[in-house]
Amino acid sequence: MIHRREALMHLGQVGLGALTLAQLLARSSAASRSSRTTKPRAKSCIFLFLWGGPPQQDMWDVKLEAPSGIRSQFRASRTVVPGLDLCEHMPLIARQADKIAVIRSMSHSSNDHEVSIYRALTGQQDPGVAVPNHFRRRSQFPNVGAGVTHFSPPGRMPASITVPGPVSYSGISFAGTYSGFLGPRNDPVELSVPPKPDLRPASAFGPGPAMPAERMSARRGLLQNIEAQDRLLQAGAPVRGFDRSRERAFTLLSSSAAKDALDLERENARLRDRYGRNVYGDSFLLARRLIESGVRLVTVNWLHFPRGGGTINPWDNHGGSAIFGGISGYAMLTQWYCLPSLDRAYSALLEDLAARGLLDETVVVLTGEFGRTPKINTAGGRDHWGMCYSTVLAGGGVRGGQVHGASDRDAAYPKSRPVAPEDVLATIYSALGIPPESRIDDALSRPYRLCEGQPLAALF
Repeated sequence: MIHRREALMHLGQVGLGALTLAQLLARSSAASRSSRTTKPRAKSCIFLFLWGGPPQQDMWDVKLEAPSGIRSQFRASRTVVPGLDLCEHMPLIARQADKIAVIRSMSHSSNDHEVSIYRALTGQQDPGVAVPNHFRRRSQFPNVGAGVTHFSPPGRMPASITVPGPVSYSGISFAGTYSGFLGPRNDPVELSVPPKPDLRPASAFGPGPAMPAERMSARRGLLQNIEAQDRLLQAGAPVRGFDRSRERAFTLLSSSAAKDALDLERENARLRDRYGRNVYGDSFLLARRLIESGVRLVTVNWLHFPRGGGTINPWDNHGGSAIFGGISGYAMLTQWYCLPSLDRAYSALLEDLAARGLLDETVVVLTGEFGRTPKINTAGGRDHWGMCYSTVLAGGGVRGGQVHGASDRDAAYPKSRPVAPEDVLATIYSALGIPPESRIDDALSRPYRLCEGQPLAALF
């Protein structure tokens, strides 16, 4: 369980090449001022990333006419929108279908997790992102959270936060999960403390007693030492105003706004139950609280914390994995760490945002790095497939109850209106009033376009 005292002090992963809140707050104001902004449709974005590759055929694009061996083992179920059918295991989402736009024609050319995650989060293709080398590096392109941070004015809360932590494996954060060449000051804040490792749905963000002043002071001294080493290792990175930013960071960590946003015990018990009292429900609820407190973009990574420690991607439903007890891919989808928790948490988030008047000003994006193969494998699951998958958008002016694009009979290839990952990111930037064509510079002052994609204007 993450207590508030731990969440506050770990709000910013410290160490080699990792985020510190102080560095984020020291963002380049000159770069922020250089961008031409447009009138935003939304104030904030919640980016829900289903790490592993959720199967389009078994969730958002059920193909009952596909042949045996390809056709989903789940039934399609009607929703509140005529003609928009979803998987039978998402009944709560079905009731919220009038709020969502399902893109059934997402497509790119990679079937590798590392390469696909990088493109999904940055909109870029980088031959240097090797498999299975998933280290993130400062030479890489910034992710969407860093882009939003770079072009957002300083506020009482960070512009971008990642919960419950970055996509990582064996303690290594994947390429595309931070600001890359935009430098540490633009890194999204990362809640880097995982819940207690086990296979039970345990609460991830519980309250705790306030940290005593002497412990805060001790942590502060430790952080100063770590950051001193980090500054040497990050030779060439901008450090002007660093100490002043660190002071502001500690002020922020002890502020009532940060404490209130992180304290889920302030929520009504019935609402906590509605989201689901596990790492997924708590993360989705925390995302709502954070954007309500002024954070512009919250990334929620769907991570699983197995009993043996570390993290794993539960949507990677090949089947037969010893970590998941050797069950089939289809059985994995029905476990609490996949469809049941998604159905509860995502439907609760849409319902909650709408009830609070926040949905119109918050773009909610639900996606993964790719989809799954048309053919069901011998382990009763599906394998990696980038050529066709689904992404779901809601809020922020998006017209609900619609389908954008179409796949072929087997949900194997786009049949119409193909959409690339960078188009989704361009849509986020545009909705927040940040032109995708805005200029960013790397450490050598070489200019780049913020995002090469085209906003999906037809969704609005």
